[in-house]
Amino acid sequence: MKATKFTVNPFGENTYLAWDETTRHAIIIDPGMMQEHERNVVTKFIDDNNLMMQQVLITHVHIDHVTSARWMADRYDITVAASPLDAPYALALPEQAEHFRLRLPVEALTIDQPLADGDTLMLGDETIHVLAMPGHSPGGLAFYAPDSELVFTGDSIFEGSIGRTDLPGGDYSTLINSIKEKILTLPPQTLLIPGHGPTTTVANELEYNPFF
Repeated sequence: MKATKFTVNPFGENTYLAWDETTRHAIIIDPGMMQEHERNVVTKFIDDNNLMMQQVLITHVHIDHVTSARWMADRYDITVAASPLDAPYALALPEQAEHFRLRLPVEALTIDQPLADGDTLMLGDETIHVLAMPGHSPGGLAFYAPDSELVFTGDSIFEGSIGRTDLPGGDYSTLINSIKEKILTLPPQTLLIPGHGPTTTVANELEYNPFF
């Protein structure tokens, strides 16, 4: 599996295309593009690499991660998959935009495919495991690809830090437990691919992250 990062929007959010080099099947994770030129960069990469889009995956339904979720789903005739525990936030996207003073034509988002801890998805011949990661939001998820030794962590853990827990539905102790149980127990060499900032590893965070 290859993972290509696009850092977009005023929040510096990382949108990812994960794709299989053999089948050219691809998924987009957290499409937070807020401007037309950001969407154009992503779709040009898809076209240039002859990728066949399979699904939109959402780690959590905060507006900086999902602004273009329905747009991508409609463009490629694919579904949006996320935790139903974040459905209230999906329906309240216009209110989220207002809260952050974003002048965006945002509509409520419907989750097409509910995901839960223990679910599996396929990308080419590779299995992706769904990990429940509540704490930053009630329905936070991570997507773990053991064959590629990487996990898309959303806003649960960053290099040297963790996700904020002061937004509605956030809880500090819940997030710490999620990270300890689901992320830091993975093999040390596993790449942590976050929703903001640079990639890190389990080993690096175990040694240097001040929260652990």
